[in-house]
Amino acid sequence: MIAVGSATLARDTRHHRVLENGFSFHRSEWIQAGSDPQLSPTVFLVEQPAHSVLPAHFHTQNQFQVFKQGAGSLGSRAVGPGSVHYAGAFTGYGPLVAGPQGLSYFTIRAVFETGANFLPVARDKLRRGPKRHAHGVTHEPRTLEQLRALKAPVRAVLIEADAGGPEAFALQLPPFSELRGPAARGSGQFQLVLAGELNTPERRLQQWESRFLSTGEHGGACSAGPQGLHLLVLQVPVMAAEYLPVR
Repeated sequence: MIAVGSATLARDTRHHRVLENGFSFHRSEWIQAGSDPQLSPTVFLVEQPAHSVLPAHFHTQNQFQVFKQGAGSLGSRAVGPGSVHYAGAFTGYGPLVAGPQGLSYFTIRAVFETGANFLPVARDKLRRGPKRHAHGVTHEPRTLEQLRALKAPVRAVLIEADAGGPEAFALQLPPFSELRGPAARGSGQFQLVLAGELNTPERRLQQWESRFLSTGEHGGACSAGPQGLHLLVLQVPVMAAEYLPVR
């Protein structure tokens, strides 16, 4: 399966929401692929207002978050443009606190999920199993001038791969360079354009647009655009056996 997101979809779907706990935000969809419980890649953007607080919570699917604009904190850690966070299923994290300029971030999952389970109210919904957090070093999008000046590809590891775990790294490619990345593994691979353009068999992806490859899917011939490419690659691990549905 290959799924491709777009800024056009995001503009068409941007809307305001208020949760039952009073948390107010804007949300836009960047990848929509249905709600299949096995594979339904999802990317959406949350725009959190200045000084707002999203309380600690957990989800039932593995997920990455990539911070787009603004600044704030996630738990005790400062976050800003380019920060990457991973939270495994049934792993509590937060709160997410926006600074004076607000905070926006992508939520990225291989399987669709709705809502959040806020703590401590939903503590009884937590399940026994591995709890996994990972924080990548801040890696801000490069300027087009920096990309055009590249003489060779540059790779930066943000979350180091280990057996069965998440992985996040960034690639900086000179103009028109061929993209050579690892095959999708686990629950699949997301590719998010931080700067420049990514030419794919599906279409050309601009800044903040993304693509998903399921495990075993060949992504085809891809390359950087005329301004170069700064690409974030995220490998989503499979769900821990303890959280799989009982058959």
